[in-house]
Amino acid sequence: MNYIIFDLEFNQEFKDKSLENTDEKHNNNPKLTFEIIQIGAIKINDNFEKISTFSSLIKPNVHIKVHPYVHKMTGITEDQLQSKEEFPSIYERLVEFIGNPEDSVLCVWGIVDIKELLRNIKFYNLSTDVIPKKYIDVQHHASKFFGTKYSSRIGLKNAIELLNLKIEGDFHDAFNDAYYTCEVFKSIYSPTMKPLIYNDTNRRKVKDAPHKKYKVNMNGVYQQFEKMYSRQLSKTEKDMIQLAYTMGRTHQFLVKKSDKE
Repeated sequence: MNYIIFDLEFNQEFKDKSLENTDEKHNNNPKLTFEIIQIGAIKINDNFEKISTFSSLIKPNVHIKVHPYVHKMTGITEDQLQSKEEFPSIYERLVEFIGNPEDSVLCVWGIVDIKELLRNIKFYNLSTDVIPKKYIDVQHHASKFFGTKYSSRIGLKNAIELLNLKIEGDFHDAFNDAYYTCEVFKSIYSPTMKPLIYNDTNRRKVKDAPHKKYKVNMNGVYQQFEKMYSRQLSKTEKDMIQLAYTMGRTHQFLVKKSDKE
């Protein structure tokens, strides 16, 4: 049995009204809200011995312009991405890296990366059959290990610091985060951490709102925030509000309420 510990970095749509032609021709495609621009992975065996590693930037094909928030968080630039291969080619290499999907378990810091990997694969009409179905959510087990509540899952950096593990590179780099996830996994592993089967069709389905034909007036949202805080919002703050709204629309952060909530 091999463990494939992987991490992704994403880009998303960015509209800069001060510039012309910033909306790419694909930018309004609702099928790919988050486009993968970096994959990092480490393969270890069941003795936790490193077998191989994988790291690659990916040239975007949908959201060409790197969102300022993404650039600030990851340091990735458009110039870096333009010289790289597009997702289908990188995916082919990733599949070779993974090897036999029946003898592998995906390990992730939260299952969002699995969801978005599958969305990107399907967007390009590529096969998902070559991706392991078994997975371990390391963040979930780390949160239990440290006794945090489900609604406030522990962050990767906090887990690294609490375990007194060495920080050797920046966070929000796909390969570095895969490495840190691997180190946490090895540190907290127990036989009770059984792999689950990921089934994309089992995700919680949210009913369409009766007003889905309407759209949110973001200027109105900004004005309400400015009224509440008695000051003007900066462009960065507006971008963060827009990002939060976009991420919320994907429903990927929905969690099941506990009986006490």
